[in-house]
Amino acid sequence: MSFHFNGIDHVQLAAPVGCETEARHFFSAILGWTEIPKPEALQKRGGVWFQCGEHQVHIGVQQDFVSATKAHPAFHVQNLEQLREHLRTHNIPVVDDVARAEEGVQRFYLNDPFGNRLEFLEWISA
Repeated sequence: MSFHFNGIDHVQLAAPVGCETEARHFFSAILGWTEIPKPEALQKRGGVWFQCGEHQVHIGVQQDFVSATKAHPAFHVQNLEQLREHLRTHNIPVVDDVARAEEGVQRFYLNDPFGNRLEFLEWISA
């Protein structure tokens, strides 16, 4: 084949109209992601973009918003336990997934402020 996939450029999560302040608080102030500017042509649509490691997460406004409760992005984290404790200090509940721990991965899930499911995981050595 003459084409090649390099990976994922960004993930977009939907949120309701007026979500920007709450998105900034959760994704930047709590998770520590850096807000990145949206292109000028897209700013009128609302939403906010963040840098997460090598990837971007775009929070896009959806008029008839419904949260994604099954489909979700998974974020690879170093020091997952420290992240868990950090989230708990901000009263953000996490749901542990022990089903795959025997496969060498630890993970938990949470809902963003808009009800979208997010997964955070760390690969562990045997």
